[in-house]
Amino acid sequence: MTTRERAASGLSDENVVDRVLAGEAGLFEILMRRHNQRVYRVARSVLADDARAEDLAQEAWVRVFEHLAQFKGEARFSTWVTRIVLHEAWARARKAARFQPITDEMTKTGEDFMSSSPDPEQRTLSAEVRGYLESAVDALPEPYRVVLVLRDVEELSTAETAESLGVTENAVKVRLHRARAMLRRDLTARVGPGIREAFAFLGERCDRMVTSVLGRLTQRLPI
Repeated sequence: MTTRERAASGLSDENVVDRVLAGEAGLFEILMRRHNQRVYRVARSVLADDARAEDLAQEAWVRVFEHLAQFKGEARFSTWVTRIVLHEAWARARKAARFQPITDEMTKTGEDFMSSSPDPEQRTLSAEVRGYLESAVDALPEPYRVVLVLRDVEELSTAETAESLGVTENAVKVRLHRARAMLRRDLTARVGPGIREAFAFLGERCDRMVTSVLGRLTQRLPI
């Protein structure tokens, strides 16, 4: 970040959006760094695959930038971005389902979903515990998996989750209850707050995403 961008890092999302729209496009990096982890986690909660989720996250950020003027502040910026990611992920999942037998997804093992080259963030938790947790989450049906990630991993409120998904708060509560039950009581007790470290997207991975998206955007608009 430049000195100007660091000085602006204390601004609210809404203020940063206003300044980006006013011509300070470089400040878009602040929004990306603030919300990169959520964008990736939300994408992965639908697609259940590291590489596909990261690719979708890049596309989602480009779309966010292109449609930033449509953000009216009626919801929180993070909620608005979450909706965009969810719609993109659902569209991609539907497209993939038309060309891939469902049995392929159903027969994947936990190892299929894990990255082959863990980075420092992935080593924060024991590889065995983390792998078991992420595989257990991946095994959940998608509607329950998404709610679990938004509520327990990203720690959104019931109201925020309902608004992001376009469902009732009661539906969120029911899905979350069922998702937790599916994960098994002993897994929840053993891992505890460690679930909030699952699917980390910080450090080098965040930097790579920012560099890639900004590189693509500079080909369209000067940043």
